[in-house]
Amino acid sequence: MHCPKCRKVTLLDGIFDNKFAVKYCDECKGTWIPASEYEAWQTRQSYNPVVPTVLSKTINVDFVQSPFDAKAALCPECQRYLSRAKVNLKTPFYVERCLQCRGIWCDYGEWDILERLGLHTTIEQLFTNEWQTKVREHKFSQQERQATVEKLGSELAARVFELAELLEKHPNGDFGVAYLMRRVSVNAQSPDTRIEQ
Repeated sequence: MHCPKCRKVTLLDGIFDNKFAVKYCDECKGTWIPASEYEAWQTRQSYNPVVPTVLSKTINVDFVQSPFDAKAALCPECQRYLSRAKVNLKTPFYVERCLQCRGIWCDYGEWDILERLGLHTTIEQLFTNEWQTKVREHKFSQQERQATVEKLGSELAARVFELAELLEKHPNGDFGVAYLMRRVSVNAQSPDTRIEQ
């Protein structure tokens, strides 16, 4: 069985973090986790699915992306291309998995980050459309908030966010939004085009 990234390097037997038997590459330090080992270990863990918003938390990690992370890889067991799921942190990386045999490949350091995020016990969720869609939506929301802060300043932006939350929860919140849109739209017009009240 050969390393998916180094190709010609034979994987060695090992025990991963006293959890389960794995195969590892002595060259790139990546780890192949057979599905049977991972799934047997997984059944002994508490089921705590993580929501994508956890990725926006600041975690104290000194993580350097593996130079092998961007390299396409073949499953060491069944030779199919490994599917990739992006973990979108400040320093993003990809977890790889074989959709045929369900084995998992982690480049050096990636398992440690998954463990700190609480994603290590439910790695399969990273490969679902639902998870990746939620991650993209959350990322867009964060970018939108940042743009609002840059345009309005932190003080006014904070008040806008607070008001948005209140309106979102109010049964007639849409009326408040419509009122604000009318006021802002009218006041944004130049004096020449402003509608007389």
